[in-house]
Amino acid sequence: MDLLFIIRDALGSSAVGTLATAVEAQQGGRRVAVLFTQDALAALAGGSFEWSRTLSGPRTRMALADAGKRAGLPTFARGDARQLDPKATVAWAKDAGVTLYACPFWSELLAIEGELLEGLEAIDKDATISLLADAGQVVGSL
Repeated sequence: MDLLFIIRDALGSSAVGTLATAVEAQQGGRRVAVLFTQDALAALAGGSFEWSRTLSGPRTRMALADAGKRAGLPTFARGDARQLDPKATVAWAKDAGVTLYACPFWSELLAIEGELLEGLEAIDKDATISLLADAGQVVGSL
């Protein structure tokens, strides 16, 4: 694994930005994986991603959706309700060849082993340690 990104918060901007960067790296020939943990994992298991106050206003939200759509990012809704879709961006990254993992420690704490979003791979604690140790570069924190 060349790059391992870790997404731990449930901010839509963090998820979309990290996944878009992971896809770009994958398309550039790097072997890339993303490990979801903490709030991000909870959001993918039935919760929701939030947007920071700075990025959540209607004008900014619609501008992000329009720019994101031009960049090929998933969006949802139309008209004044349009916005980027962090959960669909996960599937988009998976389709682009990025490997997606669910942190086993947080999966256990959240009791969500059977509720993972399609496309996330469940791995055990030993595999997680190997993933971290073998990655050329780790971006993020658990």
